[in-house]
Amino acid sequence: MGIEYKIKFAMPMDFEPSALFRKLPSPIERSAMAEIYNYAVESDGFYFVDHLVNREIASVALRLFIDEALTHSPSIQIIEP
Repeated sequence: MGIEYKIKFAMPMDFEPSALFRKLPSPIERSAMAEIYNYAVESDGFYFVDHLVNREIASVALRLFIDEALTHSPSIQIIEP
């Protein structure tokens, strides 16, 4: 259970996510060994799931995905799929 987000934008054909991935906080809550968030890079943007384990870390990760999308497009759309 969690909150799902789709961050839609015009994904460049040559998109290289490695710099973004290096900035992301760990998606694992070590003390509980639980997944904090998960994501997928899709052809029309990013899919992101906040598993409601650690909202502070999930919000940092979500913001990084939003900022990355905004570097490639002047406007983006965030929806709950």
